[in-house]
Amino acid sequence: MRIGVLTAGGDCPGLNAVIRSVVHRAVTNYGDEVIGFEDGYAGLLEGHYRGLDLDAVSGILARGGTILGSSRLQRDRLREACENAQDMAREFGIDVLIPIGGEGTLTAARMLSDAGLPVVGVPKTIDNDISSTDRTFGFDTAVGVATEAMDRLKTTAESHQRVMVVEVMGRHAGWIALESGMAAGAHGICLPERAFDPADLVKMVEERFARGKKFAVVCVAEGAHPAEGTMDYGHGAIDQFGHERFQGIGTALAYELERRLGKEAKPVILGHIQRGGTPTAYDRVLATRFGWHAVEAAHRSDFGRMTALRGTDVVMVPLAEATTELKTVPKDRMDEAESVF
Repeated sequence: MRIGVLTAGGDCPGLNAVIRSVVHRAVTNYGDEVIGFEDGYAGLLEGHYRGLDLDAVSGILARGGTILGSSRLQRDRLREACENAQDMAREFGIDVLIPIGGEGTLTAARMLSDAGLPVVGVPKTIDNDISSTDRTFGFDTAVGVATEAMDRLKTTAESHQRVMVVEVMGRHAGWIALESGMAAGAHGICLPERAFDPADLVKMVEERFARGKKFAVVCVAEGAHPAEGTMDYGHGAIDQFGHERFQGIGTALAYELERRLGKEAKPVILGHIQRGGTPTAYDRVLATRFGWHAVEAAHRSDFGRMTALRGTDVVMVPLAEATTELKTVPKDRMDEAESVF
């Protein structure tokens, strides 16, 4: 069997662990040939690929990023890929394509599968927002980075009697903000799933200062938004990939809190630092398991599906099921977090 692999979409700790696992399982156990398309679906369209043997993936388990590179594909080019799906499979001689990516990548994978290309998907996203899987690799690393940042910021916030507003990733799902905020003991958490009122945060800070606690840390997801009419905050334009350009809720909220409180409030935007660096042990193991099961599925001709974690088991689920809707934070999880503020 000849297997094609690609990584697409945003960077994510653990991508290299999946590539390594696919190569090891395919080459060592089945004698397969593996090729890696460079820079995501662009490499598939443009025919840019290279062979992946055991030497090519040696030492990459703990490395962040992806040795294959990544990119996002514009919609017109995705349609082009679908129109030529079966021709590309014949041209490159691949029996199956294993795309590793998030919601956009897996939606493209489903479209290619519907167009006749044998596909087995592997989900990745630091946002943990893909339906049908309990966890995606990269999420644990991102939560750890955000938690450590807030742990560190508490000491400087207390020293200078400041309010720190820490913006973490999470466009439409607030899993990173929820779990890192809880782990770091943040005094307020703002999620995309529930509009917040700045007045509630002002009240919280004032009550803390009245009790002698001269600092506060608020964790806010980048997609969080204030309730209508509670503060000035605009929505951004839509980029060429269909994603909203956010206007910087962390900075806007810090300014609003400082204005209302008369106390210093500082925004800290973690940004892409959450995506980079060494993946945690948990993410390395999960990524390795996903790669292993993707190869097994390919040899069973179990196409049009993706790997998913259910409890402690890795199972295969239809790509259509996985890309129907995003997995957002449910009300009971938000209630749990609020109970410890």
